Amino acid sequence: MRIVVLVSGSGTNLQAVIDAVSSGQLQVELAAVGSDIPGCGGLERSAAVGIETFAVPLEKGLGRKDPEEAARIRAAWNRELCDAVRSHSPDLVVSSGFMRILGKEFLDGVEVPVINTHPALLPSFPGAHAVRDALAHGVRITGCTVHQVDAGVDTGPIIAQEAVRVHPGEQEDSLHERIKVQERRLLVETLEGIAAGEIRLG
Repeated sequence: MRIVVLVSGSGTNLQAVIDAVSSGQLQVELAAVGSDIPGCGGLERSAAVGIETFAVPLEKGLGRKDPEEAARIRAAWNRELCDAVRSHSPDLVVSSGFMRILGKEFLDGVEVPVINTHPALLPSFPGAHAVRDALAHGVRITGCTVHQVDAGVDTGPIIAQEAVRVHPGEQEDSLHERIKVQERRLLVETLEGIAAGEIRLG
């Protein structure tokens, strides 16, 4: 199974996948790693081990543009990202720490399933500030989710989840780091299940 991974930051979840592939635990081929941020840590760590990389940056300042113009630019970016991903002939796209919403142009055009990791127990606390939102809500248990991506924001079908207990008085950074530990393990286990045919995607 060929996968393309999309990242925006340092790529710690990606590193877990790289390590699992290198050790033989995970039987997939890392075809390429892409990002919206040229030179981000995830691209650097991929290039360092010989994985092909690419970047498709999104124009900054879209919020200050006319809404129709901003929508046109986003649609064009989704199509460009789709073309870049498809050039590597993946069987699956993994969005992990990729901080952009994948639009209809991408999802319809890529023609393979896309999965995403999220640091909360969906459908609770979707969006970019899931850990902060969970703490603000006062939950005692949160966790992480791997789900299939659809056109909504973290609304796609749930594939796997893992609970993480919130410690009394815990701060966002500490909780997020503990969630990431489980998120990395859950992502690798989910990819194992997909590669083995034990998990079927829509």
